[in-house]
Amino acid sequence: MDHSTTHTHVAKPRPSRRQGLFIHLWTRLMQAQRLRRERSRLSKLDDHMLRDIGLTRDAAATESARPMWDVPAHWQD
Repeated sequence: MDHSTTHTHVAKPRPSRRQGLFIHLWTRLMQAQRLRRERSRLSKLDDHMLRDIGLTRDAAATESARPMWDVPAHWQD
């Protein structure tokens, strides 16, 4: 019995320009929502947990107050 397999490569169709834009915008929206959730959670940490991650209460409050669209510089292309 021959156990060899034949591998064929099927190229995925490339997304259209409109689809690419939609994917880009969707990805950014999901990143912004994740960031909003993380900032919300940060605002709820107690002082002991903030010390564990090296943040002061003031620094956490400042970060938590940033708007959803205020994203890290490395997200901006």
